Amino acid sequence: MPDAEDVRRIALSLPDTTEKIAWSMPTFRVAGKMFATLPEDETSIAVRCPKEERDELVLAEPDKFWIADHEAQFAWVRAWLSALDDEGELRDILADSWRQAAPSSLLEAHPELGPPTGE
Repeated sequence: MPDAEDVRRIALSLPDTTEKIAWSMPTFRVAGKMFATLPEDETSIAVRCPKEERDELVLAEPDKFWIADHEAQFAWVRAWLSALDDEGELRDILADSWRQAAPSSLLEAHPELGPPTGE
């Protein structure tokens, strides 16, 4: 089961990522743009996710993914760390969110990370 330290290690391994405390929780940013947070006493993550995909995720796996009320209008989804299959799933989720926030110059410089979801 992945934990908060795995989130930090994986997020900070992505290019140009920094950690910053905001709203009393750790947040992770690429080129200054937030792509992940560790809310709920660091037992879950919040990540960028296109609304259409987010809704499908929540319907398909409601014990793993949910939408926080205050984030419903935004393209973000939350996932319980304890519900993730393994570190590989966590890495995929964080990398996808990173791709959505990263500037095109970083995406071009790191083609091994692939295009953002939906492209």
